[in-house]
Amino acid sequence: MSQREQQNYIPALTGVRALAAYLVFISHYEYTFDKNCPHFIQRFFFEFHIGVTIFFVLSGFLIAFRYYDNFSLTKDWFKQYLKNRVARIYPMYFLITAGAFIVYYFTREPNVVNGFPSAIGLFFMHITFVRGFFHQLNFTGVAQGWSLTVEECFYFSAPIAFYFIHRYKKFWLQPVLITAFGFLMVLIFRNVNWYGFFGDFTFMMLYTFFGRSFEFFVGIKLALMIRQKGFHRTNKFKFTYIGFFSIFFCVWLMSLLPVPAGWTAGLHNPFGIIINNYLLALSIATFFYGLITETTVMKRILANPFVELLGKSSYIFYLIHLGYMYVFIYNGINWLNDKTFILYDKWGVDWHSPFEYEGVNILYAFILLNVVSVILFKFIEEPLNHFIRKSDFLIKAKPKQ
Repeated sequence: MSQREQQNYIPALTGVRALAAYLVFISHYEYTFDKNCPHFIQRFFFEFHIGVTIFFVLSGFLIAFRYYDNFSLTKDWFKQYLKNRVARIYPMYFLITAGAFIVYYFTREPNVVNGFPSAIGLFFMHITFVRGFFHQLNFTGVAQGWSLTVEECFYFSAPIAFYFIHRYKKFWLQPVLITAFGFLMVLIFRNVNWYGFFGDFTFMMLYTFFGRSFEFFVGIKLALMIRQKGFHRTNKFKFTYIGFFSIFFCVWLMSLLPVPAGWTAGLHNPFGIIINNYLLALSIATFFYGLITETTVMKRILANPFVELLGKSSYIFYLIHLGYMYVFIYNGINWLNDKTFILYDKWGVDWHSPFEYEGVNILYAFILLNVVSVILFKFIEEPLNHFIRKSDFLIKAKPKQ
């Protein structure tokens, strides 16, 4: 982490990353915790995909908070900026994606390619982030990696957005124009049978930067407010808790919405899109504002060194919580269950296995995924991050004084 980034570092917001990743995990595995759970509770947990929205608002905030005051549309600045972004995002994404396609070579799991004729071609689309523009390919490979296409679009466009904010003071006009461009792309391509390239409005609004740009701009606006007003307030109004409960009020609203045919959550309802992309983003920004400017129990928890470590490794957790890594861990737990009953038969006892309950096994998998994530962060992601930043990639590294 550079000196500038250290000065702009807010531990509680690193802890928030862990919270966001765990919410997404619950949304994908909520059905295994208790199959007898009332339907309305299952629907509520299923809308915990909001972790992705938290990531997007947080990205908008952090990029603006770190770079807005010193951005410059020059070749050298942009190279250094890109170098930092590549160092942070790309190494682990590339390695985990490569692992998915290596596993596909041996298993031929159809979901990895979803009918695409060339695994090599699809792998290239993944590592260049373009697969995220194709509805049919959106959940191939590392399925949850679709959100990185959205992130990368933001990273590339952020300096230009900063320029227009600084030069013309046009802030909210930008996400309006970006979303309008997305609508235009759908109108042009929705009748073209090209693996769902901008295939429909729901896809565009929920799975591309053009539909989700508002979330990033909310984060940018928050960063500019904090820069202007500072970190501390004297009143007793707790934005932390107002924002936190507003977030889950949005979740509750989405859980009440009818799920459109062919989709899976209230999120995909037109009103769900409005709630998720706009009302939820504002609630998250309110929560962040409280975490930054207030001293609360929640802030202390999220800034705890252990939670902070989980937050630092949450990017890896997010990338491996679905797919081959999770399958390997889950199959290992089932293997242990079989071995346990074989051992019980040998002993002549009729005991319960600690691995026979689906919900508990998901908890074991969750813990093991965190352990793997921390190990990969400490021994691969963090060293590669530092190596790339200190290397001559894109721009020659500055010698130490």
